[in-house]
Amino acid sequence: MKQALQLKLGQQLTMTPQLQQAIKLLQLSTLDLQLEIQQVLQSNPMLELDEGDEDGPLDGPEPDEPLTASTGEGPLESLERTAAGDGESGDYEPSMPEDLPVDTQWEDLVPSSAPSAPGPGAEGADYDVDSRNASVQSLHDHLLWQLNLTRLSDIDRAIAMTIIDATDDSGRLTSSVDELHSLCAADFDGEIEREEVLAVLHALQQFEPTGVFAADLQECLLLQLKQLPPETPWLEHARTLVSRHLAQLGNGDYAQILRRMRLDEDALRGVLQLLQTLDPFPGKRIGADDTEYVVPDVFVRKRDGRWVVELNPDIAPRLRINDTYAGLIRRADNSAENTYLRDNLQEARWFLKSLQSRNETLLKVASEIVSHQRNFLEYGEEAMKPLVLHDIAEAVSMHESTISRVTTRKYMHTPRGIFELKYFFSSHVATTTGGACSSTAIRALIRKLIAAENPRKPLSDSRLAQLLEEQGIKVARRTIAKYRDSLYIPPSSERKRLV
Repeated sequence: MKQALQLKLGQQLTMTPQLQQAIKLLQLSTLDLQLEIQQVLQSNPMLELDEGDEDGPLDGPEPDEPLTASTGEGPLESLERTAAGDGESGDYEPSMPEDLPVDTQWEDLVPSSAPSAPGPGAEGADYDVDSRNASVQSLHDHLLWQLNLTRLSDIDRAIAMTIIDATDDSGRLTSSVDELHSLCAADFDGEIEREEVLAVLHALQQFEPTGVFAADLQECLLLQLKQLPPETPWLEHARTLVSRHLAQLGNGDYAQILRRMRLDEDALRGVLQLLQTLDPFPGKRIGADDTEYVVPDVFVRKRDGRWVVELNPDIAPRLRINDTYAGLIRRADNSAENTYLRDNLQEARWFLKSLQSRNETLLKVASEIVSHQRNFLEYGEEAMKPLVLHDIAEAVSMHESTISRVTTRKYMHTPRGIFELKYFFSSHVATTTGGACSSTAIRALIRKLIAAENPRKPLSDSRLAQLLEEQGIKVARRTIAKYRDSLYIPPSSERKRLV
């Protein structure tokens, strides 16, 4: 084999630590970003919160000024260019300022943020220790609390504890009476009778919420009907319907119910209205999960006939370089202390640039999404246009993976509500005119058609496909069924109602 030398030119993107940090911050959600900032503040002495004092730096935007859409090359592009070809190894060589102490420059601030929330000791801080540390009471705890207020013998209390332990979060028993009797008999060497277990169970069924400790749906509804006042209209008919015709009610066979109960439609309508006031899962009302609130990353408002996109200024604290520590750095000093300060200063600057890069990229992508989906903001879901990641990536000259990171777990506040950025992307279906219709718009049309249907004769999936085709949208019946299931809408046989 003959050896030879060849000269070859090529470009290669080197993933420097700085670029990796920028990509990491880009894909973080708002809550994760706040945690990341807190960790960096604790580990890097060069970074500090900008409390907005008068002696602080005056250059840069005001703390409450939102970052709006802008053009030009952002820090992410500059980071990629630095990694790609601004040096043979792609490493960034830190440069020290000419004059000391180091002055705060524009990149030392993150303009799209506001001061952090006040702590427990700050003036005006509404800090309720009890409400923040209080745990939500579960159904099990609620039942035990009622048991402690009930007079029972030691044996009956032990039986009641066994029954409570065999109850799920919805208040339904997970074990039969025979299984409960076997468990209790094993604990007391067979001295427990089945009738004693039944007696304790009937006593527990008087607990709140009404309908707990039921074996099935039928018993749950009967327990709730039993505790209604005797003068409640249609009470006896409701008991008869639940006891004997619950299966026909579930299948929507109202004709058979009318015939067997010898009622007219008005009477059956009154019975059904009474049943609709009952709760099939009474235990769900106790110990509900804490509400998770979504913090929008961008705001979309209409000003002077134009849609304006702004970053939320409250999603992260305002940061800056600590001038005191930066002024301690000395030239031509390779001591461990000076190296530590110099390295932390460089890391702080790169972190601030990465935050700025995240903000600008998020704003650029959100602005392009609003530009594509302006009809949705004006007219609603039915006007949603088909959109894929490639369309936005091509418009902002970025890779699709970058667009995917930006749109994941990021939320946009619009006049029509708060939506994840992923919501504005959807596939398309061909129309009879040769155009395309968004799958989100088709779902909205299906929801609208079903909301306006006759409950006596609900629209089938085939009929929905025909109605959409009359509007110029060709959708197969199985696609209609898939979209309907995604909207949690039952089939036509289960939507049939008595009017």
